[in-house]
Amino acid sequence: MYKPLADEIRPKSLDDVVGQRHILGRDGMLRRIVESGQIPNMIFYGPSGTGKTTVARIIAERTNRTLRKLNATTAGIADIKQIIAELDTMLTPGGVLLYLDEIQYFNKKQQQSLLEFIEDGRITLIASTTENPYFCVFNAILSRSTVFEFKPVTAKEAESAVQRAIDIMNSRRESPLSLEPGVLRHIAASCGGDVRKAMNSVELLFSAAGDKDSISLADAKAISQRSAMRYDRDGDDHFDILSALMKSLRGSDPDAAMHYLARLLEAGDLVGACRRILCSASEDIGLAYPQAVPIVKACVDSALQLGLPEARLPLAEACLLLATAPKSNSACMAIDRALADVRAGRTGSIPRELQNVHADGTGFEREQGYKYPHNFNGHWVKQQYLPDEIKNAKYYEYGDNKTEQAAKRYWDEVKK
Repeated sequence: MYKPLADEIRPKSLDDVVGQRHILGRDGMLRRIVESGQIPNMIFYGPSGTGKTTVARIIAERTNRTLRKLNATTAGIADIKQIIAELDTMLTPGGVLLYLDEIQYFNKKQQQSLLEFIEDGRITLIASTTENPYFCVFNAILSRSTVFEFKPVTAKEAESAVQRAIDIMNSRRESPLSLEPGVLRHIAASCGGDVRKAMNSVELLFSAAGDKDSISLADAKAISQRSAMRYDRDGDDHFDILSALMKSLRGSDPDAAMHYLARLLEAGDLVGACRRILCSASEDIGLAYPQAVPIVKACVDSALQLGLPEARLPLAEACLLLATAPKSNSACMAIDRALADVRAGRTGSIPRELQNVHADGTGFEREQGYKYPHNFNGHWVKQQYLPDEIKNAKYYEYGDNKTEQAAKRYWDEVKK
C-alpha cells in the first residue's frame, strides 16, 4: 500500500525532530518534561508541518498510555464518548493520551466534555492548533494545560530532512538520481518552514523524473512555486504580517516595511495593506508631517484603482514616505486621553458660551456671551471651552518635532 514520504520519514525520537530546539534541545523544557515521564496536559501551538503531531506520537510511545487521535474538523461528541467508554478497561490499562488536532474547531461544549477526565488524570490531553490558543481554546482547558509554541523550521534545519527524503526516494530506484547544484537548498528554503511541504516536493520531483538521471534546479523551482508563502486571511499570520508592517513604518525601517508589504501583496491582501498604511499616516507620523495623510491617501486610491500587480508601485511609495518621515503620535495620544475621560464619565455640561445660539431667549438665565476669536488680536481670546468638571484637563502635548514645536512657539507668543 502507498505510504506518503512525509509519513515514512516521520522521526521516531526527539533527537530526529527537525527544528524546535528551543523546546526540544538538551535543556528544552518540553524535552525535560517528556524525559521525566510525568506528562501534563499540553497545547502545541504553531504552523503546519513543524512537528506537533510527530512529537505527540513520540510522547505516547514513551509513556504507558494508549494513544488516541482525533481531528476536531471531523470529530464530534460521539467520538469523545467512545474514548471515554474505553477508560478503565483492558483497552486502556494506563489511561489515554488523547491527541486532539486542530482543537480550535471544537466548540465550547465539546471542549468542556473533556474537563472531568483531564481533571482526574484518566485522559492526558495534547491538543494542537495553528491559531493562538489564548483566543480559541476554552479557558477551563487552557488553565489546565501548558502551552508550547512550535516555530517554523528554518531552511538550514530543513536541509537535513530533505536529504533524508532524497536518500529514501533513491533507495527505491534501480539507478539513483543526482541533483543539480542548488536543488536541495532550494527545496529547503521554498517550503516556508513546513517540512511536510518539502517532503511532498521531493516525492513529486522523483515521480516526475521518469527516465531522467538527475533532478534539475528548474524542475525544483517549478514544483515549489509560491510554496514558501504561509498566509491565512483569518489566521495569526494575517495579523502578524499586518502588525509587522505597521511597526516597521513606526520604527522608521524602510527595508522591513518593503519586506512585509511584499508579503501582503504576494498573498493578494491589497485591502489589508492599504488600511494599515492609511492608519500609520495619522497614528505614527501625524503632525510631524501632516502632508503625509493626503499623499498616502492619494497613493492608496491609486493602488485600489490600479489593482495588482501595478498597485505595488504607489503602495511602495507610500510606505517609503512613512518609514522615512519624522514621527509624532501626539494626535493619537491626545484623542486616546480624551476618550478615556469620556468613557469614564468625566464629561459635564457644555459651557453656556459654547451652546448653540438657538437656545438664547428660551428661558436661560443669560444669553450665550460667546466671544468670537476673530474679533481679537491674534485671532484668539481667553475663554473656557471645556466643561467645569474637567476645565483643567490636558490632552494634547506638543511633539518634539520641528512642525509641532513651531506651532507651540507661535501659540506661546499669542497666549502669553
